[in-house]
Amino acid sequence: MAEKPTKPTGAQGSAGGPPPASDPKRSEPKKSSVGVHGITESARYSMAEMGPRRSLQTLLSVNHVDGFDCPSCAWGDPDPEHRKSAEFCENGAKAVAWEATRKRVGAAFFAEHSVAELRERDGHWLESQGRLAQPVYLAPGATHYAPISWEDALALTADRLRGLTDPDRAVFYTSGRTSNEAAFLYQLLARRYGTNNLPDCSNMCHESSGEALSATIGVGKGLVTISDITDHADLILIVGQNPGTCHPRMLSALEQAKRRGARIIAANPLPEAGMGHYHNPQTVRGLVGPGTKLADRWLPVRVNGDLALFAGLNRALIDREDSRPGSVLDHDFIDRYCDGFEEAAAAWRSLDWSRIETMSGLSRRLIEDCAARVLAAESVIVCWAMGLTQHRNAVATIREIVNFLMLRGNIGRPGAGPAPIRGHSNVQGDRSMGIWERMPQPFLDRLRDEFGFDPPRAHGLDTVGSIKAMRDGRIDVFVGLGGNFASATPDTQVTEAALANCALTVHVATKLNRSHLCHGTESLLLPCLGRSERDVQSSGEQFVTVEDTMAMVHSSRGRLLPGSPHLRSEVAIVADLGHALFGDDLGWRAMRDDYAVIRRHIEHVAPGFHAFEQRVRQPGGFMLPRAPRDTRTFPTSNGKAHFTVNPPTAQEVPPGHLLLTTVRSHDQFNTTVYGFDDRYRGIKGGRRVVFLNQDDLRDLHLHDGDLVDLVSVNPDGERRAPGFRAVRYPTPRGCAAAYYPETNVLVALDATAETSNTPVSKSIVIRVEPSDAASAPPAP
Repeated sequence: MAEKPTKPTGAQGSAGGPPPASDPKRSEPKKSSVGVHGITESARYSMAEMGPRRSLQTLLSVNHVDGFDCPSCAWGDPDPEHRKSAEFCENGAKAVAWEATRKRVGAAFFAEHSVAELRERDGHWLESQGRLAQPVYLAPGATHYAPISWEDALALTADRLRGLTDPDRAVFYTSGRTSNEAAFLYQLLARRYGTNNLPDCSNMCHESSGEALSATIGVGKGLVTISDITDHADLILIVGQNPGTCHPRMLSALEQAKRRGARIIAANPLPEAGMGHYHNPQTVRGLVGPGTKLADRWLPVRVNGDLALFAGLNRALIDREDSRPGSVLDHDFIDRYCDGFEEAAAAWRSLDWSRIETMSGLSRRLIEDCAARVLAAESVIVCWAMGLTQHRNAVATIREIVNFLMLRGNIGRPGAGPAPIRGHSNVQGDRSMGIWERMPQPFLDRLRDEFGFDPPRAHGLDTVGSIKAMRDGRIDVFVGLGGNFASATPDTQVTEAALANCALTVHVATKLNRSHLCHGTESLLLPCLGRSERDVQSSGEQFVTVEDTMAMVHSSRGRLLPGSPHLRSEVAIVADLGHALFGDDLGWRAMRDDYAVIRRHIEHVAPGFHAFEQRVRQPGGFMLPRAPRDTRTFPTSNGKAHFTVNPPTAQEVPPGHLLLTTVRSHDQFNTTVYGFDDRYRGIKGGRRVVFLNQDDLRDLHLHDGDLVDLVSVNPDGERRAPGFRAVRYPTPRGCAAAYYPETNVLVALDATAETSNTPVSKSIVIRVEPSDAASAPPAP
């Protein structure tokens, strides 16, 4: 047997392993964002990783028509004529530099470091060693990864897959960084093999958005474009989202909206610098002037209080309509395009304001004031991210947002609509390409007609279901196309043990990460090209495509030479595995040699991709159709948008406990930690901190700076994350915040959102206890 983890270590490090620091320096949180600091930090980081020439070559190509798409967030690009020379943000620059680094991890590295030794390192150290340079294999019983040829690696994977007694004993996971072409091939591979086990990172982030939007308006995507924000919206609500850290280029669009006269309301438990004064680094006003104040009002909503907030807003709108009939609601829109209004209105009229105030943490006066601003706006947009989607009642919350928008006809007109802001660069495109364990039957029918085999029809496993199946011995082979599965998922110790329970784990990756050390009996690491690198196949240089959060599809073409002669593109790896498994039955070689062949198949299978090759070659690409936005028609069972009844709920917290929400620092993207500073929140040199209200500190007999353990309370038992510094912070009473993935260990595998099965990482019931010496992390 291969060497397995002797003890779970996920509770300790930034993504497993021991933590790098436990006593960070603290200062006052910032009230403004970007500016000169953003420029200097971007330049410093880029120069350190890439050097001057390489930095210039990459950063001036990112997010440009003839360049490559940023590998981090999914925020859309302006029209080509409105793009700046530097069309990237600080976190985008770090993501590009992290990928385009000059450092390499090859045979000598793996010969020097055993798996057991690497397992004791934190996630930041692992990824900072550089790019994986060649395929490596961990044999049964081996202590070190060792080089293996591509041919042998693919043959071994194909052999193990062919040897399974049931195709459903394999799982094919996908990261949101994967291109449309690679994602389409990957789902084709899995379904040709005979399984719909296609979990992806969307299961863990915006699955709740897709479920709620599909059930109410018939489309699981947002309906808003950048121009809706910059040129048309009168009021923009930013809810459960921190654009300054997670989608920094969004700040430029918000600034344009504000300077045009739009109003912005931010609802979030923590005050975020990005919603304060924005210092646009590409304008004189931003660099030396006062900047632009973005949020007109901040609503310090309680963690998990957003459903109550929107229920209160809807109650306020109904009350005003009742007192002035015909002056508040858009009855023409409601009568022509919607159903279920009377039932929903009756439910709002019966709501008790005291319960709304308790659940939301906001006073009736604040909610009524917000409703008044809604009435003053012709067009309203609601933007949200994972601060809404990772709660038990997430789907109900987003349905209530749809109710809010429909009451005044804010769907299907310029400057209005729902805007779920996706986190990873092509997570939305992956779903369009068929990466979903529950793809609709018409998609599978078209796949059958295009390729001549009947795909499996039974629903497969999502992310949480896959972890449970691996834990229970029902999965033998795990294949991961990108991502860091062990660090991105909940219940860290359970997930790591589940991966180690497989017979074979295969990871297609650019860098070493925690997941690669939670290996099966055998393990393969297959290094792939990054977005920034040239992709040349036998027919010539290739490009791939991605879909952003605004449903714009555009091309991405790397400019750097590959970091190693042993790297292969994701498309080539998947196509070669398909050929190793099935021969050339579906034309795997032709699709590998020329990606235009893949796009011709996509035209025939994926809705909205007609004339794909021609349209994507246009500058800026093309927008996918979304019927409610384009024609105010709703592809639901009866052709109408559905009002829904969503009784307000909120996570109950026992006395002496707090409700913890997980957040990113300004020095990370998803599970990738670039460094140990969170400039906007005043944290320097460490990540194991927990942000607490000063009154909660007092009630818990704690002081600012005390070392504490976080203990989550779940029906199946407690989970502990030791060694966090308590930091006084303006959070609502009873609410706390800490960084992930350090706190993923606290999220029980069975703690998921209703309907979407998304982990509830944003509402974790915890106790905060003083750390004893035994549980405190080691000094840096």
